[in-house]
Amino acid sequence: MRPPRNSGGADGQRPPSGPKRPTGDRRAPGATRPVRPGNPQSRPPRPPRAADEVIVHSRREAEALDNRREGDGNGRRHIPGGRLPKVPKSEPRALARPPRSGDRKPRNPAPFSDLPTAAPTGRRGRGDARVAARAAARTGAAVPVEPQRIAKLLARAGIGSRRDIERMIADGKVALGGQTLTTPATVVNSLDGITVDGQPVAALEPSRLFRFHKPAGFLTTARDPGGRPTIMDILPPGLPRVVPVGRLDMNTEGLLLLTTDGALKRALELPTSGVPRRYRVRAYGEITQPAVESLIEGLTIDGMRYGPIDAEIERRTGRNLWLTITLTEGKNREIRRVLEFLGLQVSRLIRVAYGPIELGDLEPRDADEVPDGVVASLRKSLSKA
Repeated sequence: MRPPRNSGGADGQRPPSGPKRPTGDRRAPGATRPVRPGNPQSRPPRPPRAADEVIVHSRREAEALDNRREGDGNGRRHIPGGRLPKVPKSEPRALARPPRSGDRKPRNPAPFSDLPTAAPTGRRGRGDARVAARAAARTGAAVPVEPQRIAKLLARAGIGSRRDIERMIADGKVALGGQTLTTPATVVNSLDGITVDGQPVAALEPSRLFRFHKPAGFLTTARDPGGRPTIMDILPPGLPRVVPVGRLDMNTEGLLLLTTDGALKRALELPTSGVPRRYRVRAYGEITQPAVESLIEGLTIDGMRYGPIDAEIERRTGRNLWLTITLTEGKNREIRRVLEFLGLQVSRLIRVAYGPIELGDLEPRDADEVPDGVVASLRKSLSKA
């Protein structure tokens, strides 16, 4: 076992490390603490305080001190790092404003309600129009419309097609303010005072968009002179007067958009809008992958130019195959003619999407309304095109 360590003297106590410090204050009254040479943290000696110096510790004490010294005009001493001293009666004097001459314009403009305002345009104008349409739908008021030809406005109101309205005007069945119209070029901005066959026309409804699953064997038209069946014969009951967006061939099935707004219909149909249409095609024949990919460059058939077509082979079973085709023009029988030119025979053609709106699991001959949020985003994308 190790013996205990002796850290002190003979009695085991620690020896003192130095001379014992004297107790009590070593400095004389009023003397300053000496500065040790070479100590960087040492501060210079503080100058002696003045006899009338008072240090305050709060703003309330400072204000009370100022109030007491207000009579003799003495201010308090500023403490470095603290608040700036408040000198009584030192506020700046207010300068007199020169009189305003009569020909000088007032500095503040008149209230906005008094200023003449033009009709809003652009994105804000379209947003205000949608808000006004929703408010009118809730309150039952008339939907505000822009000035347009009376035939177009009556067609949107559901009286008939534009050609039907023009024939009604030629027959003297349409009147405005009690006076019979003689030309369809009359421009109006509301349905107030317009009568057809002596009956007033009901107010417009907000624009609505519907999905419809068109089956094969029906024409996309309102009526057919040959008596063939049309989509109007199989539309679900309860729909307002709608017009189809684009057309599907008689043997083509799938998604067909229906709308109550002719302007929205026209914007969706224009090739310049660039709205993609996606189809699934079942065809028979032999074709190579490079031939399918070459459609992205477009092609000309019998003098007809077809734009870029994005085609992809989904699966192949023998000589039968399924393809996915996306295009933005939608000419008459475009897919059938292009695939026939490549040596394929189309046996089934289904439209599965029109822009952001998809067919989904909608059953044939069924229809449902597209939500307002989807319609608003669709209008926004059309305005950017």
